[in-house]
Formats: sequence, C-alpha cells, structure tokens
Amino acid sequence: MGASRRGVDMGPSAMRVAGLEERLEALGHQVTDGGNILVDIAETQAAGSQNARYLKQIAETCTRTAAAVVKTLEEGMTPLVLGGDHSLAVGSVSGVSEFYRRQGRKIGVLWIDAHSDINTPETSPSGNVHGMPLAALLGLGPDLLGNIYGFSPKIAPENTVIIGVRDIDAAERANIRRAGIAEVYTMRDIDERGMRTVMEEALRAAGSDTSGYHVSLDMDWIDPEDAPGVGTPVRGGATYREAHLAMEIIADHGGMVSFEIVEVNPVIDEHNRTADLAVELACSAFGKKIL
Repeated sequence: MGASRRGVDMGPSAMRVAGLEERLEALGHQVTDGGNILVDIAETQAAGSQNARYLKQIAETCTRTAAAVVKTLEEGMTPLVLGGDHSLAVGSVSGVSEFYRRQGRKIGVLWIDAHSDINTPETSPSGNVHGMPLAALLGLGPDLLGNIYGFSPKIAPENTVIIGVRDIDAAERANIRRAGIAEVYTMRDIDERGMRTVMEEALRAAGSDTSGYHVSLDMDWIDPEDAPGVGTPVRGGATYREAHLAMEIIADHGGMVSFEIVEVNPVIDEHNRTADLAVELACSAFGKKIL
C-alpha cells in the first residue's frame, strides 16, 4: 500500500520460491517461516489523504509486524522480514526498538537504499508512504506511524546510517539535516572510498553504545542491471559484488539483531532474478562465505 506500483505484495512469495528457507538452513540456521502478516487489499480500501495514501491501513499493518518481531526476539530468534514496500520498516524497526527498550537499551539502523525515505506528508511529492518510514522512525512524522508502542523516536540519529543513496528530494535533504543523521553515504562516497571503508564506518556508528543494529535493505540500492524487479529503479547503484561485500562485512561484524529485504517486485522482474539475488544477499548477511 505504500507504493504507487503494485506487485511488491508478491515479493515474499518470490523469495520463498527462490529457496530462502532451504539456503539459510544449508548454512546451519534453524529457520521458522512465520507466514504472512495480514495486509488489506488496496483496491478494497479508501486511500484517505493524498499526502499519505493508506496511512491508517499501513499503520495497522506495521503494528501487526512490530508485534510479530517482538515475539520472534522473545523466542531468541533473529527476525528476517520480507517485503513488501519499504513502509513495513516502521513495523520491523518499531518491534526491535521496543524489545530492547524494555531492557533499557537502544538499537542502530543501517538504511541501505537508493532513496533516503525521509519525507513526511507535508514534504512528499508523491504521497506514497514508502518514502516516509525513516522520517517516522526518527520522530519527524507522521505520528500515526511514529508512535507505535507509544514512544517516539524509535532510533537515535547518531546511530542511524544511510548507505548508497543517489536519489534525494530537496525536502529530504532538509529533513536529513533537521533529523541530525550523522552518517549519510552516497554512491559517490562508495565510488571514491570503497565499500569496505564505508561499511566499517557505518557499522561503528550504528553499533556505538547500542545492543546492535537493524539492517533495512531496499533492493533498489543495487543497480537495475542486477536487480531489475524493483518499483523505483535508479541507475548507478551498487554492483553485484559490492552488495555481497557489504552483507559479508555485516556478517563478519556480528552486531546485526534483525534484517529485512524490501521492494522485490516480481511483476517487473526478469525470471525471478531480483528475488534470487535478494536470497543470495540474505545468505551473505547470515554468514555465507566464498571459502
């Protein structure tokens, strides 16, 4: 519901078909498929305000997602959330943040995306809520998303890192400064400094004085040549090997407490290539090595 282009609702099925569970089990992990979170069908619902379409329904879905994430962590397991559009990150991050807040601790976030997703209803040029989740999590609004579990913000700006952005609205630039996000790495930073340096700095920031970090991976971060099945493709993204290297460094670091992959859209994919790559990257993040 957070995107203007339909099809991402089939992303989880595409990743299951690509063998996500079997491939993680082959690495030695115990995997439980918790099934799908209930999501209303857009065509049966009133869109509401054009500044934030389906906001009420998205907030309800994110609340259900947050509860499932909390339950998973309480059971001693690592949540792996499959999207869907990126608005679901409000649910997954809210759940992780709530779980650690109960222990008096906080988390960091790695936001790996072509876009910064830090619009609000007041600044969004499209009214699509998948462009607002990071704003909600940082307490910029909309309140209906930001106040799940009755507290806001869910994450601190000094522990929030954006990696790989290359398509940012003017209003989002202002919101990034307003939020006080310490670390934003554009594709130019990756080009000039290399993925290893960027990831090591990012992990230090996300992990500083936290219990670990949530990894939010939008598949449009990767160049459309390798990941064509995404709703908002932008040329000039991470290469196949750069993406794997980033995930391998995350696995080596050992501080990941939860992980999500979003924006896989099988309707515009080529022979399930993007879903298959998403599964490969998840495996790298969960410890698969070349040797």
